[in-house]
Amino acid sequence: MAADGEAAGVPADMGPRLRAARERSGATLTGVGRATGISPSTLSRIETGRRRPTLEVLLRLAKAYGASLDELAGTAPAAPAPVPAGPAPAGPAAAGPRAPAPQRSGDGKAVLPLTRYVGGLHAHKHVLPAVDAPPARPRQASHDGYEWLCVLYGRLWLALGEQDLVLGAGDVAEFDTRTPHGVANAGPGGPVEYLIMFGPQGERPRTRTPAPGRRTR
Repeated sequence: MAADGEAAGVPADMGPRLRAARERSGATLTGVGRATGISPSTLSRIETGRRRPTLEVLLRLAKAYGASLDELAGTAPAAPAPVPAGPAPAGPAAAGPRAPAPQRSGDGKAVLPLTRYVGGLHAHKHVLPAVDAPPARPRQASHDGYEWLCVLYGRLWLALGEQDLVLGAGDVAEFDTRTPHGVANAGPGGPVEYLIMFGPQGERPRTRTPAPGRRTR
């Protein structure tokens, strides 16, 4: 059982990072609890910021998610950029921030984080590899938050509660993530690329474009 004391220096707002790491690994709170010996209720309180994790808990979670403590805390240095074949471009663009390296799970899914901060909306690009045969129904998980999903390429199977939706390029879905949900490549035909914006505390994108025919001042 984890110790009761909180680890000194652990950010109080790192819960969303721990939740994101768990979701990238495809694990549920119950599954992580079995693997680490930490109760799902304790994990839920940590992910929602109601409890700060101990160092022992962080070490167990880092091992379960295949991540370092720096990665979980958001303090890991950016991966070095590949050396270009030709001369580097001059000007301001050459000094821009380096893109984060994609993270890959055991099933071949690649996740490219598009945001680096803690709290608020988090954006990721996901790529599911091509499959040779129709998959089984996606494994579902549920947790606090709200998700907005947009398919860029391919066909995505979204299992949302009792519903089964097949989304194509340009299709958008949004839902409360307390509803059990899971995704998979809908079948042969190539990979699937999609964007996700996730609000751990229920944050969601806001549409500010006026309706057609209305004038703005």
